Amino acid sequence: MLHIYNTLTNSKTVFTPIEPGKIRMYVCGVTVYDYCHIGHARVMVAFDVITRYLRARGWDVEYVRNITDVDDKIIRRAAENSEPVDALTERMIAAMHEDEDRLFVKRPDQEPRATAHIDDILAMVQTLIDKGYAYAASNGDVYYRVERFEPYGRLTNKVVEELRSGARVEVDDAKESPLDFVLWKAAKPGEVSWDSPWGKGRPGWHIECSAMSKCCLGATFDIHGGGPDLPFPHHENEIAQSEAANGCTYVNYWMHAGPVRMGAEKMSKSLGNFFTIREVLKHYDAEVVRYFLSSVHYRSYIDYSEDGLKEARSALERFYQALQAAGSLEGVEPVANDAWESRFNEAMDDDFNTPRALAVLFDLVTEVNKAAREQSEQTKPLAAELKRLAGMIGLLQQDPDAFLKGDAGEDGLGADAIEALIEQRNQARKDRDFAEADRIRDELLAQGIVLKDSREGTSWYREQS
Repeated sequence: MLHIYNTLTNSKTVFTPIEPGKIRMYVCGVTVYDYCHIGHARVMVAFDVITRYLRARGWDVEYVRNITDVDDKIIRRAAENSEPVDALTERMIAAMHEDEDRLFVKRPDQEPRATAHIDDILAMVQTLIDKGYAYAASNGDVYYRVERFEPYGRLTNKVVEELRSGARVEVDDAKESPLDFVLWKAAKPGEVSWDSPWGKGRPGWHIECSAMSKCCLGATFDIHGGGPDLPFPHHENEIAQSEAANGCTYVNYWMHAGPVRMGAEKMSKSLGNFFTIREVLKHYDAEVVRYFLSSVHYRSYIDYSEDGLKEARSALERFYQALQAAGSLEGVEPVANDAWESRFNEAMDDDFNTPRALAVLFDLVTEVNKAAREQSEQTKPLAAELKRLAGMIGLLQQDPDAFLKGDAGEDGLGADAIEALIEQRNQARKDRDFAEADRIRDELLAQGIVLKDSREGTSWYREQS
């Protein structure tokens, strides 16, 4: 049985879908005003792993991840760049997709944009006004009455009285209460805006997801996911809006990925302590980054470090060396033994515990290598099983030679030059000139080229810095 940790109940429970065999999942996506950083990649990879695994297990998953393409940050950045808002957002969306593709992150089934759902947003705001949960203020904004929604705070265990006592009261604030949050923002001169019953304006951030999720998945759906900074206030406000407007439970299971940290601080653009995905991918293979982000349970924090990425590279080298030693797997059926799959699924069914699942794969690598040393006929089926199980979470789908030999970079030896030196070394060994053979091996090793001798000949891989 699949168990999921539900942020709403602070407990791990057996997952029961609304509709048997089908999962409807919505994940909060990126506000597209800049390039995505590794914190964004953590969420992208985590829910890609979850979606891949669920589908591999036979679930029919409808995966929706939104794009926020109108927002204060977007408007400010467009003004700084002297470019139209839509030009900025289109450019950043294209860049986000490029980053995802390189990280082997599959596109969601639906990727709604806020600006394409203005009518849905206006309709929900009007419903909230009609029901007394929202009001149009004198400044042209529309606000949600937080204290009108009695369950407010249950996702994050916030108490309204405590929130009220700690809230700031702004001078000339048009809100009835400092806790109230904006649903519709009156447009300032020159800003992008839409017509509404309350004047020209644009949607507040929180209402976008309530409207888009309902449009794509219905008033109630199975799973809502997102990053570590979203439970309060974003997801708390989504619950308040959606349940007040629709009169039913909004989401059954809430899932939140843990943060990426730089030292003791969460990586974020606001703190300025972040690396963009494309900056990191200049130095590390994309699968190394994916493995690194998957090596820690999705709910836990992960410390970004060069050492961590190097460890991820070493782990993947071990996997790919086992596949390389097994040779071509074309047409090979995985080993007829469900013990490996059973252990792997048991780990993943326990709230998608990727560290435990990877430990199973490491055990399987040991078996592949043992079979290869013994020249067992089980070598290829075991290797095929390794590739199949890893593929359930989006790993080990590259050609082993391509991964291990990598890119020479600007100053490194190319594959042809390496092969020529290996041939010279082989000839030196035939001539029993072992000193020359050792010299060539050392010369290659000094440039990060590691040789492996076997009965089948000499293979090589490139160590990554």
